[in-house]
Amino acid sequence: MASFPEKLCAAAAKNHSWLCVGLDPEPSKFPETVRRGPDPVYAFNKAVIDATADLVSCYKPQIAFYEALGIEGLRSLQKTMEHLRKNYPAIPVILDAKRADIPHTNQLYAKAAFESWGADAVTVVCYLGLDTLEPFCRDPARHVIVVVRSSNAGARDIQDLPVAPDGSPVYEVLAKKIAGLPWKNIGAVVGATFPDEILVVRSILPDRILLIPGIGAQGGGLEAAIKNGRDAQSENALIAASRSILYASAKNDFAEAARGEADRLRQAIERSRKA
Repeated sequence: MASFPEKLCAAAAKNHSWLCVGLDPEPSKFPETVRRGPDPVYAFNKAVIDATADLVSCYKPQIAFYEALGIEGLRSLQKTMEHLRKNYPAIPVILDAKRADIPHTNQLYAKAAFESWGADAVTVVCYLGLDTLEPFCRDPARHVIVVVRSSNAGARDIQDLPVAPDGSPVYEVLAKKIAGLPWKNIGAVVGATFPDEILVVRSILPDRILLIPGIGAQGGGLEAAIKNGRDAQSENALIAASRSILYASAKNDFAEAARGEADRLRQAIERSRKA
C-alpha cells in the first residue's frame, strides 16, 4: 500500500498541483435543483469531484459538515468516500476531523478515520499530550496532520503564549516536540493567515507536509504561504481551499465554476512555487 506522502506527491506531479479541495457541504448554498434532488450532499460532492479531479493533489472532507446533518449526512460522506476510492484511487483523502482525546479513545478515532472511513490522513489536535498521537501513527502508510498554528484570528489567544525559557510560543514549542518524536508520518497544519509563523514551522519541520488552510474566504496570502511553507524542493506546501471553490457559483453551473476557480488557484500555486 502506497503511503500518504507517496500518493500525494504522485498526484501532485501528475496534475501539476499542490491544491487540496475541501469538501465542506452547506446545503443552504446549493442550487435549488440540487437541494430538491436525492441525496443533495453526495450529488453536490460528486459533481465537484468529477469536475476537479485532474486539478488537485488531494481532497479534504471536513467531518463536522456531515455530522451536523445527522445519519443522512454520514451516509453522504460514506458515499463520497466510496466514490473517491472507486473512481479516483490515486488521489489521497484527508479526513479533517481534528480529533483530540486520551490515547485509549484515540485508538477508536484512528480506527474510525483509517478503517471505517478509509482516509489516507487525518487532522488531530494534541494538546492532551504527545502520547495521544501514538494510536494515529501506528500505520506508517497513514498520515497524521497536527494542528500547530490554526488559521483563525483567535489562534493568538493560546498558540502565541510564551511557554519556553527563551520565550518561544506554544505553537513553536509544539513544532519542535513533533520534530523530536520517533514517528515520521506526522505533518502540521499552519494557517496562511499567519505567514511568519509558517516560516518558523517550516524551519523546524524542513521535510514534513504542511497543510495550509486560510487561502480564499479567510483572506490568507497565497504567495507568502507558498514562499514560507514550501520545502527545499518547492514541494510539501499543501494549499487547502474550500468555500472559494465549492461556492464559486450558486447556480446550476456550480461544478463548472468550481473547476474554473480550482484551476485558477492551481495555476497561481504553481507560479508561486516556481518563482
